[in-house]
Amino acid sequence: MDYGHPLRFGVFITPANAQPQAPVALARHAETSGLDLVTFQDHPYQPAFLDTWTLLSYAAAQTESIHLAPNVLNLPLRPPLVVARAAASLDLLSGGRFDLGLGSGAFWDAIEAMGGRRLTPGQAVSALEEAIGLIRQSWDAATRGGIFEEGAYYRAHGAKRGPRPAHDIPIWLGAYKPRMLALTGRLADGWLPSHGYMKPGDLAAGNARIDDAAAGVGRDPHEIRRLLNIGGPSGDVQGWVEQLAQLTLDDGIGTFILAADDAGSIQAFGEEIAPAVRELVAQERAGRGIAPASTRSAAALAARRSGIAYDDVPAGLHVIEPGDFDYADVQSTYMRGGEPGIVLQPDSPAQVAAALAFARRHSDLPLAVRSGGHGISGRSTNDGGIVIDLRRLNDIEVIDEARRLVRIGPGARWMEVAAVLAEHGWALSSGDYGAVGVGGLATAGGIGWLAREHGLTIDHVRAVEVVLADGMIERVDAASDPELFWAMRGAGANMGIATAFEFEVDEVGPLGFARLVFDASDTADFLVRWGQTVQAAPREVTSFLIMGPRRPRQPQVAHVMAMVDRSEPDDIVAALQPFAQLGPLLDQQVQLTSYAQVMSNADIGPQHGAGEPLARSAQLDEITPAAASLIEGMLDAGDSYFFQIRSVGGAVADVPEDATAYAHRQAAFSAVAFGADPQRLDVHWRELAAHARGVYLSFDSTLRPERIGEAFPPAHLARLRAIKARVDPDGVFSDNFAIPPEEGVTG
Repeated sequence: MDYGHPLRFGVFITPANAQPQAPVALARHAETSGLDLVTFQDHPYQPAFLDTWTLLSYAAAQTESIHLAPNVLNLPLRPPLVVARAAASLDLLSGGRFDLGLGSGAFWDAIEAMGGRRLTPGQAVSALEEAIGLIRQSWDAATRGGIFEEGAYYRAHGAKRGPRPAHDIPIWLGAYKPRMLALTGRLADGWLPSHGYMKPGDLAAGNARIDDAAAGVGRDPHEIRRLLNIGGPSGDVQGWVEQLAQLTLDDGIGTFILAADDAGSIQAFGEEIAPAVRELVAQERAGRGIAPASTRSAAALAARRSGIAYDDVPAGLHVIEPGDFDYADVQSTYMRGGEPGIVLQPDSPAQVAAALAFARRHSDLPLAVRSGGHGISGRSTNDGGIVIDLRRLNDIEVIDEARRLVRIGPGARWMEVAAVLAEHGWALSSGDYGAVGVGGLATAGGIGWLAREHGLTIDHVRAVEVVLADGMIERVDAASDPELFWAMRGAGANMGIATAFEFEVDEVGPLGFARLVFDASDTADFLVRWGQTVQAAPREVTSFLIMGPRRPRQPQVAHVMAMVDRSEPDDIVAALQPFAQLGPLLDQQVQLTSYAQVMSNADIGPQHGAGEPLARSAQLDEITPAAASLIEGMLDAGDSYFFQIRSVGGAVADVPEDATAYAHRQAAFSAVAFGADPQRLDVHWRELAAHARGVYLSFDSTLRPERIGEAFPPAHLARLRAIKARVDPDGVFSDNFAIPPEEGVTG
């Protein structure tokens, strides 16, 4: 039976230690010969062999694209959870190139001599089954809680999960006997026997037993790849090609692994035999109408959400579905848990347009657009809907060095941007955390460490490439479409999907960064004096303040951070001196560093937020005693677990209020509070709002209709509604401070 698997070809190399570099050289040769896989046998008790795991790691470092696997790993001498972590680590280090072949054990005298436990064949199969379960639990790093198992052969008492591999590592079993074949059908991803150990009919019988076991647990037998270790040709080359093709067409073999330790045989297998077998099999499959095997398991297909035409996704678009291995890494954001029905990851503006067209065909489903996934206000995930994830649009390019003009994709992270700009002595003010994505921040505002001196991130935007709701791709700037360009800087999420930004960046060299911790027991007074100190400071100083709830029998603590854009240590200390006098210092750190270094302390890995964030925002002209007292009451009541104030003003206020869709430029401070109980937090925030001029949409999670008017003053909102009516009259982009289109206006 042909299972329709894409054909793969590999090599089985002896890990001989007589010439330690020889197996590695053969692995490199296999790669350059076009093979897909290199494998090594694992017999830890054999003194003539290198340790297989060490050899695999070394070979992975010496190759670039070929997959590596043990053929097969001697499980009785390797604890399953250690195997899981070693496999995940090697997979991460190699960029997702490790596959795991496992064996239940053989040569028991040698295993026992090395301290392993002697098992009967039946016990060995049961132990392998327990081990597979533990290995897969370890790789399931997205599941919360430790691993607890009380098996007959392996136990775990709260073992930590992870690391998560770079790809869904397949587990292949070297199986011959009925119980092992049944285990393969129930739990494994592949069957890996050696042809030399088999008699005529064994492949067909083994396939039948595997298929029956798979069907018995609801699996599609096509999910299980059939691999085969083979020797060299017994006749002419063409006859060998036909023999291998027949093994695919009759016995379903999808991967052939040649046992060879000479470069000539490896090269011929990769450059001559493999292409010929592929061509012959393709011809026969076309004639027989053999459909390609599904890339998703029956369990993955069952996880699909209703109402989504999964089979109609545009060709070439990378897709992640709820049952896919990568889903746990893309379903949620930094703060918000989600369960979208499909995540689309385009890698070009044309693919963004295709993804958007797919979303428009599902207009009854929620649509979220994501760059970095740190958004608080926007719904860059959802439940059962569509997410267009822009992480693959992450290029950072200098397009005019003389003008300091750079082009950046929305999926880039700000720490990556800062690192590239630092190579030229440049910087771009961009929030306070380097893992934030460019797209969300650069369409909303961008209140960062250099705001008082260099303004908002959007103040440096010179052009935006954007995919509009109708799929049109446009580059807008002050000349080509001044109204849309105006809207994209402050309300861009309402207007389209930005696929690239052109920024004019600043020359920024070494600078000072301070972390000061104060006893702020007299909280209201401390807040007022900190605000006054910030406003009196030169523009080269931008300061943020963070506080939490008051702890019993401990002083209230304030964390003050400040960036000083000066390169001389004495000047930095002088600029910070007024801050140092705000109250008793509990801790301090001041360093001469770079903007890139400050932004580098971030994790750009997968995000696994849970629940729904609760955040409230306020733009304040000053921190008055009345406002400070309200903040103190909120913290004393424990109704905000994280409260931050960022200083703005300065260069931000130099820009006219109506120059961009971002409003409230005369505010000197932007405050945000996170809480757990919306009613309790809102009691305080309604009072504080009386002292504020509006909200900053990036920091407010409320869905109150009034929030639109709080973010955009009447003149701004009227202008935005007219633009919305022109570029998105149907409200395709409605999940992030949705602005209703002006009635009666059409494009």
